[in-house]
Formats: sequence, structure tokens, C-alpha cells
Amino acid sequence: MVAAAAEVSFALRRREIVGIVGESGSGKSTVARCVMRLIEPSSGEIVLQGTDITGLSRAALTPMRKRIQIIFQDPYRSLNPRRKVGDSVMEGLLNYGTSYDQALKQAARAMELVGLPAEALERYPHQFSGGQRQRICIARALVMEPDILVADEAVSALDVSVQAQVLELLEEIRERVGVGVLFITHDLRVAAQICDTIIVMKKGLVVEAGPAAQVLAEPKEEYTQRLITAAPGRHWDFQNFRPVADSTSKQFTTH
Repeated sequence: MVAAAAEVSFALRRREIVGIVGESGSGKSTVARCVMRLIEPSSGEIVLQGTDITGLSRAALTPMRKRIQIIFQDPYRSLNPRRKVGDSVMEGLLNYGTSYDQALKQAARAMELVGLPAEALERYPHQFSGGQRQRICIARALVMEPDILVADEAVSALDVSVQAQVLELLEEIRERVGVGVLFITHDLRVAAQICDTIIVMKKGLVVEAGPAAQVLAEPKEEYTQRLITAAPGRHWDFQNFRPVADSTSKQFTTH
């Protein structure tokens, strides 16, 4: 049996964005799902503010789940098209016993936090663009007031201009509410724009980790160097964390 992820160790602090980067099959999403306890880790520890949640029973884990929320890759599949946005955003709160009126107030505040009006709660997902839908998904996670937000390829399904807007939103949110963000991506260019720390994975193992500026500007491992070279769509100056204008990058918008 081959381990999907092994010997992965990192800490995530308040207001910090830790990026796990690697190709498809590298084990990065497995790590994210283990942190969420969506899949069961076969060994190791997942410690949330001093509590090891790795071996907790389903009943014991239930009150902890609201403290770790996830944003999935595809905003078009993440929302039930038959339910109003408000029903989706409030669902978690209602499941935890919050009254409907209080849940509605918290949902309205969460929508405001992601730059959408409270009136949007009465509309259906098909009435929004992809970027707006992902903002709704972020609001659905934030309404639970989590300690950790897991963003699993949360911008990869969006076009590059909308990517920049969502990345900027995530940065604003971590500053405003103090949430720590575990950011999963295959794209080092995206990681360069948002991550404080970067962990590079290959075939289930961590091959390089450290401050983003160090890993991206002075990669020590050949695999990391190859990921940087293979970054699609445009060239990136990792020394100064900015795009280099050329014919392949005209459509890209950064912030």
C-alpha cells in the first residue's frame, strides 16, 4: 500500500495563509481532507488549539467541525441549484441549533463580508457569476465563525481576473476576522500572491517548505524549480513577486 501523504507536518496560526503546492496526485488535497476529517488519517495528529481531533468519535467531533470550514474548487457544483442562497448559507448554523432569525442575521453579515448584499440571500445560484458563487461559498464557510478555512483549489475554476479578486478577498478576510487559511493549489503563481508559507509536495511527501519569499525566489529542490518553470500562462518574477509583461500575460490582472 502506498501512502497518499506521509510525514507532513506544519503549523497554521491566526491570520496566516499556508499554501500546499504540488501537481495532481501529490497528496495536497489528501492533507486538506485529513485536516477536515473528511477522510480518516491512518496515523499522526491533527491538533486544533491544543485538542487532538484525530481520534475523536463522530459525536465528539461534531462540535469541532464548525471550527474548520472548507471552500471547494467548483463554485457551480458547491451550491444546490434548487435552494435559495440563504438556505445554503444558513444550513450549518441551523444544524447547530441557531434560531432562524439569528441565522439570517449572521448570514447577512457574512454576505456583506464577502462583498455581496443581504438581498442576494433570496436569489438562486444560477443568478450569479462564477466569482460571485465562490464568494457565496466563502460566506457559507465564514458564517460558522471558523478558526481555520481550508481553500482546496478555490480559485482554479475561475478566470484569471476573477482569481485576483477572490485572492484579495481572502486576504481581507484573514485580516478582518483573524482566520487561518490552508490554501491548496497546483499553481505557484497563485501561491506567490497570497501565501505567507509554502509547502511543496511530491508523491505524498514534503520536498520543500518555508517562507513564501524564500521558497519561490530561492528554491532549493529541483522539483520546486520545475514547478516554477512550468507555471502556465505568463512569466513571474519571483524575486519581486510580480508578473513580467509579455505576449502570454496580457489577459492577466493582478492586484
